[in-house]
Amino acid sequence: MNPTPARPLWQGRTLALVGIVLFAFSLRSAVASLSPLFDHIAADFDLPAAVIGLIGTAPPVCYAVFGLLTPALERRFGLERLAVAAMVVVAIGLVARSLAPNSGLLLAGTALVFAAVGTGNILTPPLVKRYFPDRVGLMTTVFSTTMAVATFVPPLIAVPVADASTWQVSLGLWAVFALAAAVPWIGLAVRRASFDRSEAEANGDDIEAASPRVLGRMWRLPLAWALLVGFAVSGVIAYTSFAWLPKLLVDVAGFTPAVAGVLLALFGFMGLPASLAVPLLVTRGNATRVLFGVAVVSGLVGVAGLLFAPSFATWLWVALFASAPLLFPLTLVLLGLRTRTHEGAVALSSFVQSGGYAIAALFPVGIGLLHDATGSWTAPLVVLAAVIAAAIPAGVVAARQHTVEDEWESRHGAW
Repeated sequence: MNPTPARPLWQGRTLALVGIVLFAFSLRSAVASLSPLFDHIAADFDLPAAVIGLIGTAPPVCYAVFGLLTPALERRFGLERLAVAAMVVVAIGLVARSLAPNSGLLLAGTALVFAAVGTGNILTPPLVKRYFPDRVGLMTTVFSTTMAVATFVPPLIAVPVADASTWQVSLGLWAVFALAAAVPWIGLAVRRASFDRSEAEANGDDIEAASPRVLGRMWRLPLAWALLVGFAVSGVIAYTSFAWLPKLLVDVAGFTPAVAGVLLALFGFMGLPASLAVPLLVTRGNATRVLFGVAVVSGLVGVAGLLFAPSFATWLWVALFASAPLLFPLTLVLLGLRTRTHEGAVALSSFVQSGGYAIAALFPVGIGLLHDATGSWTAPLVVLAAVIAAAIPAGVVAARQHTVEDEWESRHGAW
């Protein structure tokens, strides 16, 4: 099959380009905008550590659950209409969260936001495929970079906005971006309604659920487990940090919430160069083993710095600690490189992302309970160091240049 000929990026698809950028921004802006404000919120109502942990757990749980439900929802409603619904629900959840009078409703609003975000995560690649089949690589970089920007901007401004107004305003303002993201997709949904559904299906851009038969094979393959562990390590560090890093920095280094928010923004910012460089280093430089090593060594040094010298060069420890989640773009790239069949790619992606998010969901609440039980951040940091170290054997397996199909055939016969 000949590749789709490239055409100007804006030609006939300005709405789609703007929609994908706003969509990607809204998928991440809600993740990191809450934890820097915990001290402000706690001044209005009680915010137990268990609730903070559950708030940190909400993203990976919702990503895992709604990632599995999205293919069926997409087949029922279509890509564009589901994108509109996801953004509207995100906006409703953000407003509800900002108006919460107690910790229970704050948690409920957060869960609603991330249920929609979990759906949006799955929608973005097929939306790119539908509207930019000739620019998939470029647009993947665009939306992944936008997500990285949307991860570090909210914590950077959350506390200053709350100080200038209220924490409710600081939380709720992100709903504006979600509503703005819905607008172009409303237009595209109306336009799509004029096309025959069978034509859209013929384009092959719908979301496909994993085959149960092939998905079951992943449980028996070390390569699949290695990628799951790499993805889980990234998720554990990221979502635990979004939940607890500001409070940790306030407690162990004596920073104000505003400075802790800036350092959380630094943590999020580190994902930007990783999202740009890692795919290129893996596909062109075969740097999988090196990148696993960088993630592990940097992450462990960062943990050591926070343990033994938290007030000295704290920005450096946070930046190094934030290097561990470079396993996220690395694993996503390997999902394509470590398969040779379409059904294998779908099954491996489902196995790795669902399993990885499920594991990551256990840690924000667990770390909070461990902190409460010990009255210190030492044990939680030691646990996070052990999590990072788990990427060492995973990297050894993942760095071998073979596919899950090759591994199955060598162990069990024909694929």
